[in-house]
Amino acid sequence: MFGRLRGRRAPYRGRWEAVVLSPVILAVLITGLAFSTPREIAISRLLPVAPALAAAMWPALPTILLGTFCLLVMIGLSFVYTDLGTPYTAAAIVAVTLAAAYASHLRIQREKTLFHVRLVADAAQKVLLRPLPCRIGEVEIESLYLAAQEEARIGGDFYEAVETPYGVRLLIGDVRGKGLSAVGAASAVTNSFREAAYDEPDLRGIIERLETSTTRNSAAFPAPDLPERFVTALLAEIPHGGGHVRLLNCGHPPPLLVHRGEIRVLEPTTPSPPLNLAALIGDHYSVDIVAFAPGDQLLLYTDGVSETRDRTGEFFPLPDWMRRQDPAPPRELLDRLHRDLLLYSSGRLDDDVAALAVRCPNAQAQEHPA
Repeated sequence: MFGRLRGRRAPYRGRWEAVVLSPVILAVLITGLAFSTPREIAISRLLPVAPALAAAMWPALPTILLGTFCLLVMIGLSFVYTDLGTPYTAAAIVAVTLAAAYASHLRIQREKTLFHVRLVADAAQKVLLRPLPCRIGEVEIESLYLAAQEEARIGGDFYEAVETPYGVRLLIGDVRGKGLSAVGAASAVTNSFREAAYDEPDLRGIIERLETSTTRNSAAFPAPDLPERFVTALLAEIPHGGGHVRLLNCGHPPPLLVHRGEIRVLEPTTPSPPLNLAALIGDHYSVDIVAFAPGDQLLLYTDGVSETRDRTGEFFPLPDWMRRQDPAPPRELLDRLHRDLLLYSSGRLDDDVAALAVRCPNAQAQEHPA
């Protein structure tokens, strides 16, 4: 796939070069027309357009040089046509060139600022959504993250996976809301999970610590909509030796399990409250145990996947999509999901997307009854 992408870069590179050179092309075209058309048409009055266009993509100095070229062309035309209104057009060229050079300077400064902001965002993403290894313990794992806004680097969706004395533990979740407050809540949950996953012998103990961290984070940033600020989360634990997976679902979309070629939607037996809502609706947490045999695959995802819409407003049919997929490694499965989500939504996602694909390849694992 990457080879095909690299092979397609040449046409796009040629187009970009044509765009960058468009101010020069425009200036030469106007110059040619100005010398070859009758005086009455006065094509030369369009010369200020060239430096104005250059300001959108060139630094200040090349913009000034192009404006100087246009000014010299206008002076040359004045020797051919004596009544072109040369002083007025020349003054317009000078004024537009100076304004364009200043605008170019401001644009470059803003681009530098944006570049540094993106560096910080990339660093924050590596802390919040650090890259996962392809294999943790006895399971294969891959991740997918897509921001709804192309310029964004991080959002309210999050995931994590760690190997602990109790097995491989997974977390995926979604903060209600957007912006920096959502990022802060996601960071609080993931950081708490990274500590609790090693310490707590039971998933209920982990979720209680996540609940505490979420509550403290919300209290530190009071807002009128505080009761509506909650986090959906799903914990999964695959013990050493495999055979089964334990799930604790706190208001999160149910994961999908490919078990012996069949697709199962793992709805929780008893619903558990989302984080930051335990004080309102109770703190009763239920853990389900599901068979996870060698070759089985588990897909954890946020609602950005299942609620992706097409042009008619229909949701992405995730279970049906899974049933149509041939057996594939986790990376290939997520690549297909990425591609089909963009195709289904016509390339316009309304929400952030996060997903984890987990496969148990251990032939020695013993199946645990569901």
